[in-house]
Amino acid sequence: MSETVIRHGAPSARDAVRALRPSQIREVANAGFGVADVLPFWFGESDQVTPQFIRDAAGDALAAGATFYTHNLGIAPLREALSEYVSALHGATSPDCIAVTSAGVNALMLAAQLVVGAGDRVVAVTPLWPNLVEIPKILGASVETVSLDYGAHGWTLDVERLLAALTPDTRLLMLNSPNNPTGWVMARDDQRAVLEHCRRHGIWIVADEVYERLYYGDDAGVTASAPSFLDLAARDERVICVNSFSKAWLMTGWRLGWIVAPSALMDDLSKLIEYNTSCAPAFVQQAGIAAVREGERFAQELAASLRASRDHLVGELSQIAGVDVKAPLGAMYLFFTLPGAGHSLDLCKALVREVGLGLAPGSAFGAEGEGFVRWCYACDPARLDRGVERLRRFLARR
Repeated sequence: MSETVIRHGAPSARDAVRALRPSQIREVANAGFGVADVLPFWFGESDQVTPQFIRDAAGDALAAGATFYTHNLGIAPLREALSEYVSALHGATSPDCIAVTSAGVNALMLAAQLVVGAGDRVVAVTPLWPNLVEIPKILGASVETVSLDYGAHGWTLDVERLLAALTPDTRLLMLNSPNNPTGWVMARDDQRAVLEHCRRHGIWIVADEVYERLYYGDDAGVTASAPSFLDLAARDERVICVNSFSKAWLMTGWRLGWIVAPSALMDDLSKLIEYNTSCAPAFVQQAGIAAVREGERFAQELAASLRASRDHLVGELSQIAGVDVKAPLGAMYLFFTLPGAGHSLDLCKALVREVGLGLAPGSAFGAEGEGFVRWCYACDPARLDRGVERLRRFLARR
């Protein structure tokens, strides 16, 4: 009997996965391996550790044996704590509208899986953290981008251009405000216009609001939060808001987030969580309770500190010839232009190699970000000064 050998070529992932763009931020970071004394401002992460009271809560939970599976949607005490927290910021929100997730990025994937399928049309406002653009593509959707504009007042949105892109055949709008990388914050009137338009056409909104507490608008001291779609939308509308413990309470490594969504979605969301991660770790959820119940003062002090760092770095960079930088209203980044940023990936690799300065290339956030670089200022001002000095030295050589 002869043996038939069927050749299918080399093993490979499916086309949609292979087409995903790799992280250019990681590419720059990889260029820093072996370079002594690199100042890494490329990742969206503070240089401070998680507050002690949060770490203590996790340690106590571990000591008490909180190492078992929990409900898919999260333990009841955390959902209740988040209900009180969200209600205080944005109006009445039942625990039945809240799901706990294993990180904010997991929440984004779950939200997309809930409402997007192959062949769907998605619109995203860019420049944008690439995960939001690439996640729908993993699910077989197509993504059209609407770019922010950069000018004398920093980054702004042409809301009429966005509304024109939100055609009746659009399934989902992906928005991130305060925005990574630009720090742009969507104005309340623009949110209202977009929400009313999406209502008319049955378009879902997934709002990534993980930076909402890092807000520096004139009303920041009153609202303690950036404008949110939760301020305007009823809880049973086609609006899903994603949040995270990573930014307001410095819990990046804990991988804990949450979703606010219509209660009618929760049974299906529970199934998706089961098939993705089953649940967030029990002891991490206990740390989350400490964050939302005891961490309000910390969150406000962190925002004040970041505002001061933002202002300090803007002042220093503004004195460098060829640098164009504006103070954003939110998040923890400056997204600015400087000589050589037209090829931002090459520029950022050269900055690492030549002076040990780690910035993120604008092209990592889409074609609309080319010509800019991102600097995370969530660190000690003295460290920022060292980085500015290295940038001066680099530009002087050129």
